[in-house]
Amino acid sequence: MKYQVKETKYLTEAEIKHILELWDISAWNTMKSSYFRSFFKDSEFHFLMDTDESILAIMRVNFDFTLQIADTGYSFAEAVGLVSAHKKKGYGTALVKHFKENVTQRNLETIGFCQADLRSFYEKCDIEILHDKAKMIKESIGSEWVNSEDDDILIFHTSQKRKELLNQLSVKNNAYLMNKE
Repeated sequence: MKYQVKETKYLTEAEIKHILELWDISAWNTMKSSYFRSFFKDSEFHFLMDTDESILAIMRVNFDFTLQIADTGYSFAEAVGLVSAHKKKGYGTALVKHFKENVTQRNLETIGFCQADLRSFYEKCDIEILHDKAKMIKESIGSEWVNSEDDDILIFHTSQKRKELLNQLSVKNNAYLMNKE
């Protein structure tokens, strides 16, 4: 197995096709590679590949992610889109461990999100979890601010100060998602 990181512009046609198949999001299934590159221009992709260069697991980093907390904007790299080509083989776990090492070495402030039923997976990967804090993040849907659908914030790598800020989120101290793809 090989760990690899690619900017969107360096993805091959076959990789884009395979990514879209793995994500299996109906609205994206017919996305052309040129549009994919444009749509995910502020991203990079992390892969676990087999010896034949086939994708075993994938994760995307969104660099267009800012939370406003108490009138201050905080930019983070957002880890999203983790999926494994084969369930229960350890590929997702291996990718998360490589990913955490990568963002730590690069000192990249990186968080992610999950629902409560995925906590045990991330605990197994040794990812710090801020339980029920993602619900305190408001997203703009039309003209309304609504709570995030996720439960938890995942800490892949961030400063102690930022982690404390995220941990202090509450019903009376919401964060607001400022940029949305």
